[in-house]
Amino acid sequence: MKRMILMLLIVGALLGALGVVKARQIKGGMAAQASFQPPPEAVTTATARQEQWPSTVKALGTVTPVQGVTVSADLPGVIEKIYFESGRTVRQGDILVQLDTRQETAQLTSAESARDLSRLNFDRMKELKESGVIAAADYDRATAQLQQDDAKVGEIRATIARKTLRAPFSGVLGIRQINLGQYLAAGAPIVSLQTLQPIYVDFSVPQQQVANLRPGTAVELTAEGRSSQGKISAVDSVVDTATRNIQVRATFANADGRLHPGMYVEARIVLGASQPVLVLPASAISYAPYGDSVFVVEDVKDPKSQKTYLGVRQQFVKLGGSRGDQVAVLSGLKPGEEIVTSGVFKLRNGAAVQVNNKIQPAGGATPRPEDS
Repeated sequence: MKRMILMLLIVGALLGALGVVKARQIKGGMAAQASFQPPPEAVTTATARQEQWPSTVKALGTVTPVQGVTVSADLPGVIEKIYFESGRTVRQGDILVQLDTRQETAQLTSAESARDLSRLNFDRMKELKESGVIAAADYDRATAQLQQDDAKVGEIRATIARKTLRAPFSGVLGIRQINLGQYLAAGAPIVSLQTLQPIYVDFSVPQQQVANLRPGTAVELTAEGRSSQGKISAVDSVVDTATRNIQVRATFANADGRLHPGMYVEARIVLGASQPVLVLPASAISYAPYGDSVFVVEDVKDPKSQKTYLGVRQQFVKLGGSRGDQVAVLSGLKPGEEIVTSGVFKLRNGAAVQVNNKIQPAGGATPRPEDS
């Protein structure tokens, strides 16, 4: 029994010693973790600066042709000749398609013969009437017959002309939708024809901007990464009651033919004189559903150690328009504040940072000693 009690005491003492050692290790680890400071994040910065930007409004638009139509035949017939190729430029009056008119041509020959006979009879009746040989009623019947036959000839000629399809205006053709020898029903599409120079762009603008919109106002259009300059040519007289927007039409020269009907474009309307705005690179903005923000570099005090270090403060901002990779900030910042421009996604409010390769603002600025 004495040996058993002695063994238990020794085991208990060993377990107690191990527990004390382990508790000290855990306590030391927790203290080290509590005092651990992550290394500063490497970022680049830029200084918020003021620039003179014109007052503008953005809108989304759709390209519309000045003149555009799908060429079709108003009479049925078999296609006899095709005079155009897809994508070619044509002038007003150029023949596009010729339908079979052999039947109409034969009818025209018969009608012209009947008209010539009626003219001979009319001439005879006219001479006899002047001689007083025939009654006026016979002369009137000959006159009416000549007019009927002449109208019949004009009708057949009009039918032949309607089966000769011509370009209604100058423009660029689309893809051909017919083939030689095909029976073409009345109204069937043949090819699209669009005028591309100049060209319209229609877009909607909020009703609050109606007072600033007038014909001649400059419009800058962006499509496929390229810009074009145009002017407002018309403003709708009615505001859409569903959206409270008003339709605006701008005209662009489109000298290179790059804009095509149906394209989706972005338009920027210059509304007035330039105004001072704060400008930042687009990479400095942290976009989020609850609000856009930037990170301001400043001296931050550690609440535990009361020491000051170089850190960031998240600042929510209200954004305006953009020009290239520059974004206007309407509120939330002051001129001269230093803003993080790279590594924004890995920052949090109060995080320590290390500024490297600082982006110099326009006009040049002297970097801080800690940036070098």
